[in-house]
Amino acid sequence: MTRAKRVALWSTIFSMGYFLAFFAYIPVPFLAEEHAQQILPVLPWWLLVSFGSYALWSLGHGLYAFRECTDAYTELWGEISQAKAELRLKGVSVN
Repeated sequence: MTRAKRVALWSTIFSMGYFLAFFAYIPVPFLAEEHAQQILPVLPWWLLVSFGSYALWSLGHGLYAFRECTDAYTELWGEISQAKAELRLKGVSVN
């Protein structure tokens, strides 16, 4: 089974479970009904915000740690300088 099929399968399973609990077809274990009615509507937004926070943290950490990869840093700056030189030869003004 490929990774995409696995992700699709688990997404479908969790979505079905969420919608069945949201529409009260199945009870939520260890949670009173009144609390479940308050928590379940905001659960997708909470997951979205949590994923966004993780993604931003991961991106920020990657940018912060980029200078520690000296080989990649110098290679990238070399490629940028080469691209600027090629563009200047073609008549494009580059800062």
